[in-house]
Amino acid sequence: MVYNIFSALSNSFVPGAVAEQTSYYFSLGDIKKTVIISPDTCSISDGRTVESADCVCKTSPEFFEKIWEEGYRPGVGDFLSGTIKSNNPEALQHFLKAFGKES
Repeated sequence: MVYNIFSALSNSFVPGAVAEQTSYYFSLGDIKKTVIISPDTCSISDGRTVESADCVCKTSPEFFEKIWEEGYRPGVGDFLSGTIKSNNPEALQHFLKAFGKES
């Protein structure tokens, strides 16, 4: 399922939804992806393709699917428990907005 989400990202990208270029590195179990979004474009690559991503997100594929497919939005408890880890939780909100998944 996560592979399907990433393969369809380009089709759901909302131009103009973000103000600046941001790089994301997702570590979802065995799935590793780099996504770079800007006001006009998005690119998705396998693995880590940037030295230091603006936002790193580590969680399980199942939790990522819950966020993407069910509209679940992680709370403080999810971060404190380690269910999801990120160096920039605010940027994750921008990521969702860039693909029409605002809360």
